[in-house]
Amino acid sequence: MSRSPAARLRRLLERRGCLVMPCCWDALSARMIAGAGFELTFMSGFAVSATRIGAPDTGLISLGEMVDQGRNICAASSIPVLGDGDTGHGNALNVRRTVELYARAGFAAVMIEDQIAPKRCGHTRGKQVVSRDEALMRIRAAVDAREAGADILILARTDARNDLGLDEALWRARAFAQIGADILFVEAPQSVEELRRIPAAAPGLHMANMLEGGKTPFLPPKELEAMGYSIAAYPLTILSAA
Repeated sequence: MSRSPAARLRRLLERRGCLVMPCCWDALSARMIAGAGFELTFMSGFAVSATRIGAPDTGLISLGEMVDQGRNICAASSIPVLGDGDTGHGNALNVRRTVELYARAGFAAVMIEDQIAPKRCGHTRGKQVVSRDEALMRIRAAVDAREAGADILILARTDARNDLGLDEALWRARAFAQIGADILFVEAPQSVEELRRIPAAAPGLHMANMLEGGKTPFLPPKELEAMGYSIAAYPLTILSAA
């Protein structure tokens, strides 16, 4: 019996090392990533918004459009696909439905973040986050969906570093882990020291976002591995070269 996408991702994450994860935006780019030998990919909301509706990553693309795109990507991909669930598209009930729909579409994991809606790209100015209570509500709703049977991992993201500082971002990451998030993602740390501090201060599996020209220092996977990161995401590398 073949393993589910979520089970395959769990198996990958059990290995030591930092997984290199180029991001895709359609079925062809996902197949190209798998064909090049990478073991997982991420459906980037930035890239899907740009290529599907020709719009920036400002919350304009709908849940239905993202699920439709993801269904095609997951069907075409031979490797686990992680999906961008943005803010969860509403309240706790909406977040839970988002997670369930992503699981049915075939995603191995779904990312839920704590920005206010409509959200912005993680490395742009002016983004803001919701309160601690609402952030925890979103992640708890996502975890509840998983516990109720959605076969999918929960990637919990905080953008609090930009607006409230790294200490607040770390508090949120630790809280997300305590309520059951599988993978943690503190977006847009602004120095090598901040990158190093995150896994040390918030135990768990961590993802780093390597964006060319972004706020975060662009480090090789081996350095990220030494810091304690399990995944290095490259959201625009392939799209920029296309």
